[in-house]
Amino acid sequence: MTVPPPHRYVFVGGLHRSGTSLLARLLAAHPAIGAIEGAPVPENEGCYLQGAIPHTARHGVPAHFATDPAQHMTEGHPLDTLATRERLEADWAPWFPQDTPWRVEKSPVNCTRTRLLQSLYPLAQFVIVTRHPAFVDQAMRKWGIGADADFPAHWRAAHETILGDVEHLHAAAVVRYEDLVADPDRTLAALFAFLDLDPVPATEVVEDGNAAYADAARASDAAYDRLGYLAGGKTAPFTPIVRHPLRAVREKAVSLTPASVRRPA
Repeated sequence: MTVPPPHRYVFVGGLHRSGTSLLARLLAAHPAIGAIEGAPVPENEGCYLQGAIPHTARHGVPAHFATDPAQHMTEGHPLDTLATRERLEADWAPWFPQDTPWRVEKSPVNCTRTRLLQSLYPLAQFVIVTRHPAFVDQAMRKWGIGADADFPAHWRAAHETILGDVEHLHAAAVVRYEDLVADPDRTLAALFAFLDLDPVPATEVVEDGNAAYADAARASDAAYDRLGYLAGGKTAPFTPIVRHPLRAVREKAVSLTPASVRRPA
């Protein structure tokens, strides 16, 4: 008989430059949530610290991985085995605190592996971070990789896959970067309710990184109505995406979502 780990995971994922690192840090400030710290890898991302799921320079390529069929991993994948979970636990153990009931593991590639991770960890919960495609485009250009005239189409195709997978998850929430930076305490309160934890306020100053790209975004026709993203870098209310097997938890999380986010019924 396999003994479940004494902790639960909240996996954070999303396209690069979408705010996953910021959100993971804010979640990890909760006393019940431990995070990877001091690891010799980019942004303390767990994908680099394990050997169970292949991750080389050809995996997780910014602006490309999320539409790579080989990176879309679901239940029944060849890696959907007890051995994979045991290797993950062993490889991550040195980097997490040992006394927290929750662990937050943030890697952008988690957004295309949610269904595999759920099969490996049935009690895991997932947070997907999104950011308006016009701003992700500009942020990627600042990195000097990946983005081009076709980026909005790539962003849309990636999110169609990501949001399609969310429908297969028992416990998942989608957070827009724009809402997080506009009202961090309220957004965090909704997420802590999603995890059935008491809220704590943001522990760092949260700045709006979109401001640096506002002029370019105003000229963009990138849009995605499903998440309330309009042309010109604008946002509109949308129907919050929160999935949880317990209705009370789900409804509390939705009720705490900033009112400016929620599309009128």
